[in-house]
Amino acid sequence: MTKRRLGVGFIGAGFNARFHIRSWVSVRDSDILGIYDKNFDTALEASAIAKNLKVGDAKVFKSITEMVADPDIDAIWICSPNFTRIEVMEEIVSAIESGKGKLIGVCCEKPLGRNVAEAKKMVELVKRAGLLDGYLENQLFEPTVQRGKEIIWKRGASTAGRPYLARAAEEHGGPHSPWFWEGTLQGGGVMNDMMCHSVEVARFLLTDPSKPRNSITPVKVTAHVENLKWQQPHYSEILKNNSSGKLDYNNRPAEDYARAVVEYVDDQGEKLIVETTTSWCYVGAGLRLSMELLGPEYSMQINTLDTDLKVFFSRDVQGKVGEDLIEKQNAEIGLMPVVGNEENTYGYDVENRYMVNSFLEGKRPMENFEDGLNVTELLMTAYMSAEQERTIAFPPPGLDDFIPLVAKGEWNPRKKKH
Repeated sequence: MTKRRLGVGFIGAGFNARFHIRSWVSVRDSDILGIYDKNFDTALEASAIAKNLKVGDAKVFKSITEMVADPDIDAIWICSPNFTRIEVMEEIVSAIESGKGKLIGVCCEKPLGRNVAEAKKMVELVKRAGLLDGYLENQLFEPTVQRGKEIIWKRGASTAGRPYLARAAEEHGGPHSPWFWEGTLQGGGVMNDMMCHSVEVARFLLTDPSKPRNSITPVKVTAHVENLKWQQPHYSEILKNNSSGKLDYNNRPAEDYARAVVEYVDDQGEKLIVETTTSWCYVGAGLRLSMELLGPEYSMQINTLDTDLKVFFSRDVQGKVGEDLIEKQNAEIGLMPVVGNEENTYGYDVENRYMVNSFLEGKRPMENFEDGLNVTELLMTAYMSAEQERTIAFPPPGLDDFIPLVAKGEWNPRKKKH
């Protein structure tokens, strides 16, 4: 099935969905025609953003089924919270199988599932419905990542040999919504929330562009998690107050720091290394994404805070708290980097153009639910490694049924180890 223009509906209308909506000014051949969120006012706000940007006459729907049934909606972008992934996908599939509507495809934000069982269920459901599927991993589509990989492989790897070490990190001061901090709802802490980005972008950088993803194979995972900041009494009280008492980081914390080393081998048997670190306890200008790729006679570095625009405000400039300079902004005075177009810098517009074009051409995106499942498998192995304090051969036995202690609400580094 091919179309000249794709009508897209969003499920979830919060912070992440609004990044996507704002990016649509750079997406051709598609309109945002629907918004659904359990909070009707939130959906109305997101709809207004889309209309004001003239990226689509976004109608607010009362249910997912109603959205799927609308003949103008060709594809769905799932941007709702982690703990809703399965129920959302089940309603989409049910609406299609009952003949209430038709779709070309569905895209899902990270993570695909909170554990391997959930991620596998998402893959099963999308296949059952016969839909094209895209996994929304924006960092892989960052223009600097795409261009950097192209140059390294074209000029460096072709003459000196393939790259063998990739590093990726994401750091900021903590998530926006209280549910992100709750391990049982989110599926973990910072490792599940942000290392899903890091392990995938590092894997992408190490993969020969002329070969498929499975040309490199993970063989070992070593990981460590900790709570360095947010279990301290002063900060746990802040979380408690910000969540109307729901977050109890004294007794039920999630990790705010995580690191992992993933060992791969390529199709020639050569060893490759991925190093990732993530944290919710970074105090700096705001969100920092960094990537490195190293090979025999070359290297590449990316840091999103090395911007070409900086501003300075003295202590006498009094402004209200906000994020008008950079996502997760921590200050309003001093020397501050400014990310001029965050949707572009973080890869949202390139990602969404690619997904739209893939669906219009009737092709399965190269970044799809299978990749989301692979990422979840690596993250769950990393949690297993951190809990057992040892290197784990991949894939380990019991991975499909494994749920991290933090996702059960049973992890507490300040009490006796399990």
